[in-house]
Amino acid sequence: MATRHDTAAPPAKEGGAAPGRRPVVPTEAEQRHRARLSRRWQRDKRWSPYAFVSPFFLLFLAFGLFPLVYTGWASLHQVELTAPTDMTWVGMRNYTRIFDDDFFWNAAKNTLTIGIISTVPQLLMAMGLAHILNYKLRASTFYRVAMLAPYATSIAAASLVFVLLFGRDYGMINWALHFVGIDAIDWQNDKWPSQFAVSSIVIWRWTGYNALIYLAAMQAIPQDLYESAALDGASRWKQFLHVTLPSLRPTILFTVVVSTIGASQVFGEPLLFDANKGASGGAEHQFQTLGLYLYEQGWVNQHLGRASAIAWTMFLILIVIGIVNYVISRRLRASS
Repeated sequence: MATRHDTAAPPAKEGGAAPGRRPVVPTEAEQRHRARLSRRWQRDKRWSPYAFVSPFFLLFLAFGLFPLVYTGWASLHQVELTAPTDMTWVGMRNYTRIFDDDFFWNAAKNTLTIGIISTVPQLLMAMGLAHILNYKLRASTFYRVAMLAPYATSIAAASLVFVLLFGRDYGMINWALHFVGIDAIDWQNDKWPSQFAVSSIVIWRWTGYNALIYLAAMQAIPQDLYESAALDGASRWKQFLHVTLPSLRPTILFTVVVSTIGASQVFGEPLLFDANKGASGGAEHQFQTLGLYLYEQGWVNQHLGRASAIAWTMFLILIVIGIVNYVISRRLRASS
């Protein structure tokens, strides 16, 4: 029988390459191609983030910054809506004129009172609802979705329903008040009832939205704090006062600032609450806000320059609110 003798290849030296294999040296064309790809990758890594965020800045430039600058320029001119290109320089006269207008101060006071009436109950109710939803409840997802239903409802639909509820002769609110011995209230023509009715629309639409914000912040609070408080004998109410509220201070500040900004820009609710009076905000301007006053000057009276001055005045008010928010938030961070 023939015997097969296989001769194994000698082992490669330690640290050396296997015999018969030589390192592949790229050609000059391949080196140029790799260098080109490397430069392209570096450019992509450097400029891609700017390309991703550029749509926002382009949209902001077209629909945010340009209208803001143009409105500021128009506020220094006498210009009518019927001829927006015919501008006459008047300087600060539009500002001094609106500050001398009693209707402006009436709208400012109405905006303040409606803002207080709508913001304070809204945030208190939102805090209570969030505290209830923070416990383990059956169908908790359903309740959270139901909280957002008013927010998803259009202003026109909500205002129409509340107009029917607050009707003087056939409204359900007056019908219910009749059973407790209270005479019918003219919700649209009396000052304080009309402001309360407008504020109730705002409360109904935004309470659930703020409740979900508070709920998310509550669920981020460590449970160890509640367990420690319970071991020390703290009741549920004391846990809420001494654990929940201090932990929610940044969130409360955020909702207060956002609600204040929203209250200063209330427009749709008072406009639709009395559609017959339109932008006047009632027969005696009893619930005319700054937003309605701006609309009346610009689109009813067609004084575009004066309306631009009102818009910039509201913008400066928002800047003041932002500065106050910044100062308070810094002090809260320093104290914590």
